[in-house]
Amino acid sequence: MFWLENATQAVNRFMDMGGNVLWLIAVLLFFMWMLIFERIWFFKLNWKHEVARVIGDWEARPERRSWAAHRVREKLVSEARLQINQNLSVIKTLVALCPLLGLLGTVTGMIEVFNIMAVTGGGDAKSMAGGVSRATIPTMAGMVAALSGVFGNTYVQRIAQRESELLADNLTTDH
Repeated sequence: MFWLENATQAVNRFMDMGGNVLWLIAVLLFFMWMLIFERIWFFKLNWKHEVARVIGDWEARPERRSWAAHRVREKLVSEARLQINQNLSVIKTLVALCPLLGLLGTVTGMIEVFNIMAVTGGGDAKSMAGGVSRATIPTMAGMVAALSGVFGNTYVQRIAQRESELLADNLTTDH
């Protein structure tokens, strides 16, 4: 348990170096990856059942060549795409927010540096270095969070696009 206490202390020291902005980035990152994993689990567990249901509904139609049949096909594909694309725009927004929160940390850290310069006249290099550290760590954290989100979002977007096209291809009009 000694290693757990050391790891906890190290995380707390790191989070303190970046101020409250690092906690915001951590919470945002947690929710972003929860949504990415939710989409992955949806495709692994639930999507096959949904595809079978949609194809079953389509195959149960007595005719599939009329104008009305094509509109029903479009409706089935559109409803499935709504399920496929659920939360993808939220994930994309969270990815975009990560570097913005990092920049917020940069601004607050630099305000601290300017405050130290105003109070000490620029003579306290150690305090100024601490402020610069508080400015750069959130920026780095925001960029790393955004990069990880870009990779996760790209993976989920590709799955969504592929599955959407496969479903549309499986709803044939061959009667």
